[in-house]
Amino acid sequence: MKHLLKMLDLSTEEIIEILNLADQLKYELKHGIPHPHLKGKTLGMIFQKASTRTRVSFETGMYQLGGYPLFLSSNDLQIGRGEPVQDTARVLSRYLDGIMIRTFEQKEVEDLAQYGSIPIINGLTDFCHPCQVLADLMTIREFKGSFDGLKMCFIGDGNNMANSLIVGCLKVGMSVSIACPDDYQPPKEILDFAKTYGDKFEMTNSPMQAAKGSDVLITDVWASMGQEGEAEKRKKAFAGYQINDELMAQANAEAMVLHCLPAHREEEITEKVFEAHANEIFEEAENRLHAQKAVMVKLMAQ
Repeated sequence: MKHLLKMLDLSTEEIIEILNLADQLKYELKHGIPHPHLKGKTLGMIFQKASTRTRVSFETGMYQLGGYPLFLSSNDLQIGRGEPVQDTARVLSRYLDGIMIRTFEQKEVEDLAQYGSIPIINGLTDFCHPCQVLADLMTIREFKGSFDGLKMCFIGDGNNMANSLIVGCLKVGMSVSIACPDDYQPPKEILDFAKTYGDKFEMTNSPMQAAKGSDVLITDVWASMGQEGEAEKRKKAFAGYQINDELMAQANAEAMVLHCLPAHREEEITEKVFEAHANEIFEEAENRLHAQKAVMVKLMAQ
């Protein structure tokens, strides 16, 4: 494991190793046990998309690991303003020990890894969100004990979250059912991967069908960053794709609900369901810190 670019790149064994290390680091933090695995290391954090959780969790996590996080906004860099990404990658590789980037195009993340000589961590692209899904898997295992026999249901847009959830959940042995409108399905690359798992994967345009017998229900906002101009169109397309009491009645009695946040209550999820599962959702948010620390240790503690 040289980088974290997308869930498709990780083996099942690598995912489990990251989750086990995240559990250990979380335990150590809660019990005041220092773990300065990255003492003297510097992480450059490139943000071309704004963030609350990504910046705070990476910055805090790097400090807790004994390293130094360096925030780099799009205004601070020449990348995207005339300097080729390959030149940026080679320059930053001489200053830093790792780079986390939150951007739009997946190709930009892949190019940084190709031309640089240090670990690259994908903090989010339009194609995938591996850090969030590692935190989701960590949370599911915390609450359910294991992944054995579990069914994950995703309701909403076949976006970066759906892409990474499909891959991550299938790789750890869960069944996956996704409900999205016909015009908002995941890309062919993800669907082709999912089809290799046979009847462990289902895609439908019926939320009620997808939710049947689910142990974990997950949703995301209908309009992500950069899609604000499509907000009204998307509200019409996703009418009926809401996690509410009627949908929850289709799931197993002890089903949990996750949301990567920010949540738009009464759109993709009702206030009632959100608050009933707030403990799970905010544990999931906290677990971004622990999962990302595990990734940084795996990649940078050389």
